[in-house]
Amino acid sequence: MSPLPVAPLRGDEPITGLSDTSVVDFWRFAMPDLKVNNTRGVFAEFLVHQAVGSTRRRVEWASHDVETNDGLRVEVKAGAYLQAWEQHRHSDIRFTGLRARTWSPTTGYSNEKSYNAHVYVFAVQTAREHADYDPLDTAQWEFYVLPRPKLERLNTNSLSLASVRAAAGQPAHFPDLGSHIRTADPRPPAHAVETTGTT
Repeated sequence: MSPLPVAPLRGDEPITGLSDTSVVDFWRFAMPDLKVNNTRGVFAEFLVHQAVGSTRRRVEWASHDVETNDGLRVEVKAGAYLQAWEQHRHSDIRFTGLRARTWSPTTGYSNEKSYNAHVYVFAVQTAREHADYDPLDTAQWEFYVLPRPKLERLNTNSLSLASVRAAAGQPAHFPDLGSHIRTADPRPPAHAVETTGTT
């Protein structure tokens, strides 16, 4: 059974059976705070999606988070010092789930976990005081970019922020993130030549 193509929601679509209620009301209910872990992670994926200029939509069950128009697969992991709940101290940032099983509608889940993206982006929301925290300010984000071969050499399913910094070096800031991701693309140069102009 194949689902039909769905146009992206605008937010003003009415919900049948509910008066004066639209999709945007659901969004406000489901994702009212971008500081919540899951929502922050999806927002970080959106920032990467924008940085690489992709027009491809997010696929919940895909083996990676973002895909460029020329097929570069990007996995995005997000962390922050501050959370939506009360804390005694800043969070120790650690990125997990770097290897995962893939899924297909015909064969189900793969037997083994693997690194499934070409490039890995570790996004850190850097605010350390709640009064300053603004997830919508891209200047408050740092991005560490690793190509898959470098991550494979580390041979791990999780990395601390210190380990990510040691492996990736200086962080990229949002205006330069797209170029950092492209520079980290481990695919053969011939592929990039063949697909020039498709992004």
